[in-house]
Amino acid sequence: MAQKDTLTGAEILLKALVDQGVEVLFGYPGGAVLPIYDELFKQNRLRHVLVRHEQAAVHAAEGYARSTGKVGCVLVTSGPGATNTITGLADALCDSIPVVCLTGQVPTHLIGNDAFQEADITGITRPCTKHNYLVKDTNQLARTVHEAFHVARSGRPGPVVIDLPKDVTQGPGEYQPPSRVKPKYKPQVKGDIRAIEQAVEIIANAKRPVFYVGGGVVNSGPAACQLLTQFVRMTGFPITLTLMGLGAFPASDPLFLGMLGMHGTYEANLAMHGCDVMINIGARFDDRVTGRLNAFAPESTKIHIDIDPSSINKNVAVDLSIVGDAAHVLEDLIKVWKARQCRADERALKAWWSRIEEWRAQDCLHYESSNKVIKPQYAIQRLYQLTRDRNPYICTEVGQHQMWAAQHFRFDRPNHWMTSGGLGTMGYGLPAAMGVQVAHPEALVIDIAGESSIQMNIQEMATLCQYRLPVKVFILNNQYMGMVRQWQELIHGGRYSESHMDSHPDFVKLADAFGAVGLRATKPGEVDDVIKEMLAVDRPVIVDMRTDASENCFPMIMPGMAHNEMVLGPEDRAMEKPGSEDDGMVLV
Repeated sequence: MAQKDTLTGAEILLKALVDQGVEVLFGYPGGAVLPIYDELFKQNRLRHVLVRHEQAAVHAAEGYARSTGKVGCVLVTSGPGATNTITGLADALCDSIPVVCLTGQVPTHLIGNDAFQEADITGITRPCTKHNYLVKDTNQLARTVHEAFHVARSGRPGPVVIDLPKDVTQGPGEYQPPSRVKPKYKPQVKGDIRAIEQAVEIIANAKRPVFYVGGGVVNSGPAACQLLTQFVRMTGFPITLTLMGLGAFPASDPLFLGMLGMHGTYEANLAMHGCDVMINIGARFDDRVTGRLNAFAPESTKIHIDIDPSSINKNVAVDLSIVGDAAHVLEDLIKVWKARQCRADERALKAWWSRIEEWRAQDCLHYESSNKVIKPQYAIQRLYQLTRDRNPYICTEVGQHQMWAAQHFRFDRPNHWMTSGGLGTMGYGLPAAMGVQVAHPEALVIDIAGESSIQMNIQEMATLCQYRLPVKVFILNNQYMGMVRQWQELIHGGRYSESHMDSHPDFVKLADAFGAVGLRATKPGEVDDVIKEMLAVDRPVIVDMRTDASENCFPMIMPGMAHNEMVLGPEDRAMEKPGSEDDGMVLV
């Protein structure tokens, strides 16, 4: 790019992106952003990945961001190009993923005139972004970009939109480097030391404690995950993770109880129900975790540590709150714990672990094996066993397969699990995997999918083939929208209204049509060979794994029920009676 005092807006934009450390843009061109694409053509510092749909561009940026800790970047045109990003932006907001989305806009003098491909994108995206900007002065463009990246990555991360009228990207302006921009947004990152000292006192005196950890620790970075692991092991307390928190603490550690919530483990959910001290770090008490609020951990003293002050007392009233970044707060917790030479109540903790081990013995993730049909849990378990040594990055679509992956694939490292949590976006996994593969070209990247969800953004197979991105798509094909069918069976009297599709494509032929490799397994004895063949191919692959159509995902907390009212399986519907002093299972 030319080194001169006055640059075009497009030149300023690309220079600002480079200064912000951007390496790749996921995008789709159109009339309003042609000046930017013209400048992209003239340089080689920024890589552009041409997606097939703008929603996929945002999901790809999410996958890139989630797997690297960097800000993902998107470039789309005005009108439908911009509106197509809405689902991705809402997904990134729900799951606190840092993304900067650059949208084209009609020239400033045409805004409000219903011009061709005009949309009020700042108005439309206000509810689904952390912040957004409409740039009207080329001289303010660099400042806006620098500030947008700061907002996206700071505090609780999230998506930011910058709307760029065409005359702003074409017009002349002066570049301002990041050093000249003083951000106004300054979230609190250090926790109040008095509250931290109070938290240590509560934790040290706990009799039945549990750590409840969410994606906020992963977002805080690898150091936060290391500090979390150190502190949990110092205390010897049990820990459970949310769907978005998987990988923040090693799944192989005996202190880990598994995921909690609607499809969490029996031991994790009963530990939450029966705890006397709950230490929530980076989780937001969402409804899929808490179950019925008036029965959620009813006897516990609740500590909530979060970077976002608006999350405190929003869903669940807590006894002690600490606003701050997880890494900073954990560092201080460890310092105070050591300085005071704290030790857990070993006798009480031993008794607590004894109860937890009884719950673990229920083996709540057990399923009935078969030598005739492929059980989806078996397919996930074999995928895990055959790939674990390669440290894979796992993405998912949304549905039963997502929950089975969370239950049966075990993560010992952060940033290797990409899924749509808060919004539950079907079609997320394939483009997210694409973004992960761009960020980690030598890594094994797998999208665990359902046959319905994968079709939401199946066109991105063309992107994978164009850029030679060897993503493996592992479809658990049960011929249904599985989670919808499960709810219809369990809650709506088995009335399967519009949840079955009998016209799915032949995924093997479809893979071939895109220029990828298609594989299929229909019997349990074929599973290992198909997975091994998938791994041996250095190209995009679609695996059509034909699984049991009737299998449901258990355990399950039914809507309106509490943690101690879990349904463990399809036959006996066993659960602990509310208020029962017996920790065993009784039929109801």
